Amino acid sequence: MDAQTIRQDVGAALAVTLLGIPQAVAYAMIAGLPPAMGLYASALPAIVSSLTRSSSHVVAGPTNALSLLVGGVIAAGTLEIDPMLLGTTLALMVGLVQAGAGVLRLGAVVDYISRAVVLGYITGAGALIGLGQLGNLTGTSMGKGGPLTRFTNWLGTLGDAHPATVALGVGTVAMLVGLRLYNRKLPGAVIVMGLGILLSWGLGLSELGVKVVADVAPIQTGLPPLTLPETDPEMLEKLLPIAMAGAVLSLVESSSVGRSIASRTGERLNMSWEFIGQGLANVAAGLFGGYPTSGSLSRSALNHSAGAVSRMSGLYSGVFVILVLLVASPIVNLTPIACLAGLLLVVAYDLIDAVAIRYVMRSPWGDRLAFVATLVGTWTLSLDKAIYIGVAISVILFLRNVSNLNVRELTIVNGRIREAEYGPQNRLSKHLRAIHVEGSLFFGAANELSDALEEVLQDRDAKAVVVRLKRARGLDFTTAGVLVAAHERMVSEGRHLFLVGMTPGMMEVLGRVGIVDVFDDDEIFPTEEQWFVAMDRALLHARELVGDIGASDEVDAYLGEREGRAVFQSVATPA
Repeated sequence: MDAQTIRQDVGAALAVTLLGIPQAVAYAMIAGLPPAMGLYASALPAIVSSLTRSSSHVVAGPTNALSLLVGGVIAAGTLEIDPMLLGTTLALMVGLVQAGAGVLRLGAVVDYISRAVVLGYITGAGALIGLGQLGNLTGTSMGKGGPLTRFTNWLGTLGDAHPATVALGVGTVAMLVGLRLYNRKLPGAVIVMGLGILLSWGLGLSELGVKVVADVAPIQTGLPPLTLPETDPEMLEKLLPIAMAGAVLSLVESSSVGRSIASRTGERLNMSWEFIGQGLANVAAGLFGGYPTSGSLSRSALNHSAGAVSRMSGLYSGVFVILVLLVASPIVNLTPIACLAGLLLVVAYDLIDAVAIRYVMRSPWGDRLAFVATLVGTWTLSLDKAIYIGVAISVILFLRNVSNLNVRELTIVNGRIREAEYGPQNRLSKHLRAIHVEGSLFFGAANELSDALEEVLQDRDAKAVVVRLKRARGLDFTTAGVLVAAHERMVSEGRHLFLVGMTPGMMEVLGRVGIVDVFDDDEIFPTEEQWFVAMDRALLHARELVGDIGASDEVDAYLGEREGRAVFQSVATPA
């Protein structure tokens, strides 16, 4: 490994650590656990995950969704077990389930949990996270019970709100919003937490009645402690359904993060190793003072955007967290709880993706049902049951729509477009490929479609790719995301992707799920009355954009004949 790579990885790791420390403390608060457990879950798990999973950029650690799952169990108070022991035991159980799934090569399982289910859970979790921080924002108690009960209790305590706490919390929210408006690249969480610590130290906020981390559960200086799990068989039996739900949620979250980054880097992921790596990270969390972890979207995205080259960046970030535990825990202990509450209110707002919700509610009825049922479940049931509801709906929809996706290469033989075996050996020309996709494009086929497109995207000679969807059906929110990701990657590399042959019904779906908003007008060629007219228009336009497509005499003759017809004189604006 050269010096430049090390510098880039260390720089990315520092950025991830600066973001991760306030997040870890805040997420532990969501889980109802001591802040130190958030840091422990960010240390060794990040190191183990980076060394064992297939992704070079995913950083494991505590996340809002899993924190809320653990917090819901603790807040319910139905299990007679110490919260810290519950957190470490759940982490170990989740890790064993995930590692076992990876060994059994069950990586494809997450393909059958629709994106709408995850969106429903994250949206519901966002609302609950925001609600749960209102008491910390005002320095009052919310009591226990369901969301409505706790909110009503909070309203009744507003007369006892602590003025300095309210000012600090509201000021944190205002500053975070202001920093985003000024420059979204600034590390807002680090800045506001740093200012909060300075105010806490300089003004002695703890003595003025403002709670700080040290007042709630001080972080001890030292390495993450070795912890032993719960061994009572009866208690383990009660925890198993929760651990299974946590394992599913963690794997879906990690897989989504890994695939999102891989779609931009071109890295090929092995989902079985992703399962094993995330499982081993959770085992490390369970044995060394943490609680269930997942692949963090915010920290992983920052790791990639900050210039990380190899998996060593994730390892370095875990080492940096350990150094913080060894030398800087007294500083972290000065963090005002109100500042963390303000940060989490902004996090909760970010989790509610209004654009994605609008698209999913305009998608086919199966997506809408999965989203709404999971969302309502997070507010009315325990969170593990909400996950099971969403998963059950996904499985039912899969069984109704199950089919094999057929992808073929399109080529020209004897002056006519013909289907051929899929692969670059049957490409249309050196720089132009056309593929035919046939079958149901529902969420269960998303990974198959992604793999097929990935093969084309890896073909660096393909400057333009035409995807014919004439016989495809059932496109939904999840598979739409695959097409959008492929388009964005092609555009970023100076290449072109076209969609061809869509029926009026599919064009309506393309509009509802957001594809029409991403693709340009001259990249979408709906079906026309005559056979292959839309395809011919797309091929001619691709040649206009690419220039020399490296075509054979037969392909040049075919395109020349089409171009000579009056109907093809305006390719960019097809009739």
